[in-house]
Amino acid sequence: MNRRALLFAPLLLSSALFAAEFPVTQYGAKGDGTAVDTAAIQRAIDAAAKAGHGATVVFKPGVYLTGSVFLKSGMNMRIDEGVTLRGVQDQAAYPVMRTRISGIEMSWPAALLNVYEQSGVKISGKGTVDGDGKQWWDRYWHMRRDEYEPKGLRWAVDYDCPRPRLIQIYKSSNVDLEGLNLQRSAFWTVHICYSEHVNVEGITIRNNIGGRGPSTDGIDIDSSSAVLVQHCDIECNDDALCLKSGRDSDGLRVNRPTEKVTLLDNTVRGGAAGVTVGSETSGGIRDVQVSGLTVLAGVPNGILFKSASTRGGVIENIDIRGVTMVDVPTAISVTLNWNPAFSYAKIPDGMTNVPDYWRVLAAPVPPAQGLPHFRNIRISDVKASGAKQAFSVSAYPEAVLKDFEFSNLDIEAKTAGTIQNTENWKFTDMRIRTADGSKVTVK
Repeated sequence: MNRRALLFAPLLLSSALFAAEFPVTQYGAKGDGTAVDTAAIQRAIDAAAKAGHGATVVFKPGVYLTGSVFLKSGMNMRIDEGVTLRGVQDQAAYPVMRTRISGIEMSWPAALLNVYEQSGVKISGKGTVDGDGKQWWDRYWHMRRDEYEPKGLRWAVDYDCPRPRLIQIYKSSNVDLEGLNLQRSAFWTVHICYSEHVNVEGITIRNNIGGRGPSTDGIDIDSSSAVLVQHCDIECNDDALCLKSGRDSDGLRVNRPTEKVTLLDNTVRGGAAGVTVGSETSGGIRDVQVSGLTVLAGVPNGILFKSASTRGGVIENIDIRGVTMVDVPTAISVTLNWNPAFSYAKIPDGMTNVPDYWRVLAAPVPPAQGLPHFRNIRISDVKASGAKQAFSVSAYPEAVLKDFEFSNLDIEAKTAGTIQNTENWKFTDMRIRTADGSKVTVK
């Protein structure tokens, strides 16, 4: 390289770096909290994707009202501190598309941020993605309490009340989510479905702002593989860290497991459990490692396994260690007849004009296929204080819980609780102190 080239090399490098950033304001976004910036943000995304090689969509500080946007392969989106992407409260802003919802494949509104059939995408930054979900929460509660439950249709309302997720990663690979503040999701917050090699790090989720949103799961890993979730802090109103693999006949048809998942050093402040396996288990769940989990008061279960007699699936080789629970009512829970009013769909006699997905939900599953099988589960290094019960465990005589190993459990509880329908359970180095003097008894 000659002297002149050397002289201008830093400027050329600086120009290249600048060219790799695509400010949404240059594509018409206002960021004033009033204008709807969906089209402008999408234009910036499309331009970055065309440039490729890690081109990054960026935002000036402000509030950007937006509906669904769709990230593309090979690009990044950086949402810096001082930036808020807020979902518009307009159902039409979230186009209906094919996906999987609560274990079945169906059409559903797109998420606010979508990585849909893409690869090599990164979304990062210290900014906020806000679903502004209360209008959808209120609609759901009204439908459930006033219309569906009185008719015995509790199982249907979750599917009949379409609500946008906050982030959807669907049939995608090599995706990174880092550092974001996610809040007020209308439905599930982060849904990783049919995807592989996904890393989620340093995410903060706060979904109970201004109400308690139904089904505002934190991070759902659904029939996906090679997923790492670490250093996240979650407060939601349903499953916080959840492993899923399909529901009943449709999940058995797809038959795709969740596997090779690592959950490392996460904190759960609100939700159904610290870590949940199920209830959608039809495709199987295997090769999971959980460590460094902290579960705080207000969460009803520390470790929760759940399924139903129509789910099926094999759940095996789950290793959970290094869990701290503070004032969590039940330390370890297993229920294979979870929430019957929701788990078992039955179309009322005489009701014929129903959506196709109702028929999918109500399709019978032969008993031999419907029973889930849990085996080779290891739980160790658990410290729990302020619990009501150490264990709440039940399964089926025809599908017992096999080969569970527990070691170094230090649990302080009012009572030991119950354990039923097991085979070859092993306990070593157990310290369970109960106020009523009860002991752990395995049946």
